[in-house]
Amino acid sequence: MKRPRTTYVQSRKAAMFAAAVNILEILAAMGMTVTVLMGKSGSIARTAVVFLSLIVILGAVVDIREAISAIRVHADVNSLDETVQAMTLQNRQLRVQRHDFLNHLQVVYSLMEMGEYDEAMRYISQVYGDIRSVGKNLKTASAPVNALLMAKTQECRERGIQMETEVRARWDDLPIADWEICRCLGNLIDNARDALKDTKHPRIWVTLTEDVKGYGFQIRNNGPRIPENVMENIFEAGFSLKGEGRGMGLYITRQTLREAGGDIRVESSDRSTAFIAHFPRKAGQPEEASPDE
Repeated sequence: MKRPRTTYVQSRKAAMFAAAVNILEILAAMGMTVTVLMGKSGSIARTAVVFLSLIVILGAVVDIREAISAIRVHADVNSLDETVQAMTLQNRQLRVQRHDFLNHLQVVYSLMEMGEYDEAMRYISQVYGDIRSVGKNLKTASAPVNALLMAKTQECRERGIQMETEVRARWDDLPIADWEICRCLGNLIDNARDALKDTKHPRIWVTLTEDVKGYGFQIRNNGPRIPENVMENIFEAGFSLKGEGRGMGLYITRQTLREAGGDIRVESSDRSTAFIAHFPRKAGQPEEASPDE
């Protein structure tokens, strides 16, 4: 599922540039105020300069706050757009399967009528895989999550990556908005996919769980070990090995989970790398990522 990111990247850069400019304005206003106060200007001039400087600083602080808010809003819109596209893809695939189901039945019926039972079994085996791949991703109570998992499975298949999904819970009544949890899952699956670029027989395992305390998920891939120096900074804002304008996905994922009272951790070895997350049923109750996931 590909889509252009030009608007998002440009808006984010514009907001960061605005924040930087306003920080410079604050420093300049403070410097001018200090210079005037230490000089021999009259009291009226000093008062006027201080007043004007305070106005500039206040305006700059408001602009910086709005710039940060704009960055978050664009990230949210970006995630909503991806969720809508995933649900559209899911709906299209279900309609295609419904349309093809009758045709498959007719073929199997004809083969059996002709006594070609072995050929009928082979035909059923061929179509069963596609039907099962869709059915596996329809086990949660969240339509957006189901749609995202289906879209990512299809995307991985097109790239030659085998993605397996195991759903051990209904995931109903989540304390995190559906589109936000989709953003978390999407970011982690995309990172796992990118990590498998040079891996033979690439595979991704997605596991959704639920226990008495809350909900959890694990995204595991059989890519290379993450270096220790990268592990230390992997959740920091702007840290990325993929180039300029990247490095916000894992940071946003951790922030989203922590705001809900949960957390995420990463485990990496020569055999696989896993991102393991857990969040409580009620938002706002601090909890570490469960070691049992």
